[in-house]
Amino acid sequence: MSEQHKPGHLTGTRADWLQARRELLEAEKDYTRRGDELARWRQELPWVRVDKPYAFDGEQGRLALADLFQGRSQLMVYHFMFGPDYKAGCPSCSAIADGFNGVVTHLAHHDVSLVAVSRAPLAKLLAYRARMGWSFPWVSSAPSDFNADFSVGFSEAQQQKGIDYNFRQEPPMRGTLAGQQGQTWESDPTAMMAASTGTDVPTYTRERPGVSSFVMEDGVVYHSYSAYARGVDGIWSMYPWLDRAPKGRNETGVWWRRHDEYGA
Repeated sequence: MSEQHKPGHLTGTRADWLQARRELLEAEKDYTRRGDELARWRQELPWVRVDKPYAFDGEQGRLALADLFQGRSQLMVYHFMFGPDYKAGCPSCSAIADGFNGVVTHLAHHDVSLVAVSRAPLAKLLAYRARMGWSFPWVSSAPSDFNADFSVGFSEAQQQKGIDYNFRQEPPMRGTLAGQQGQTWESDPTAMMAASTGTDVPTYTRERPGVSSFVMEDGVVYHSYSAYARGVDGIWSMYPWLDRAPKGRNETGVWWRRHDEYGA
């Protein structure tokens, strides 16, 4: 029989655990099947032809969007928050990108290229990549309005008017925390996150995270999918682990740091 343990959680016998675990398993199977349905739904979205001649700065020089496919038929872009005025990449995007080095090789052998794209100059991106010990492809969209067109990069004027992010219109930025979405922490992290990139809140929030998918067929590039805000959670590799940890996400604020900032 289960009983209340002093730290505040039920304890029980192995038989109690097995019974509860089997009940949970049924719910997990339903969740997995629902996830499969959503994946098929994503793949059924209409493809939108991309005719605009976007340009990027990469290690190989000036690149077109088609070049980012690297000879493969599918392209996944991570919209990494690193604006022109940033001194360092967003710490949240950095935590997400920590999972890219390994997976990029597997994706490449399954006809998918993974590339990070940011508005900062290429030299800044490559210097930060070296600091973080990463090797995945990273290009600068500074020569074009790629970030603006895919709703992850905004001007000050757009911010004051109210930006369109995550398929909804945000209110105009009047206070330093305007446009804040998602969970409200005990102490708001936006100013802290901005400071960690060497910027202020308005400058920091003119960049936004996201992921976009593209496909090439008969030499034509199409946009197939984009997700923003918490829609990016699925590729934030530490969260699936925490969701299976005894205390879950257990968050009261922004606890993560760049991996070289944790100290001993």
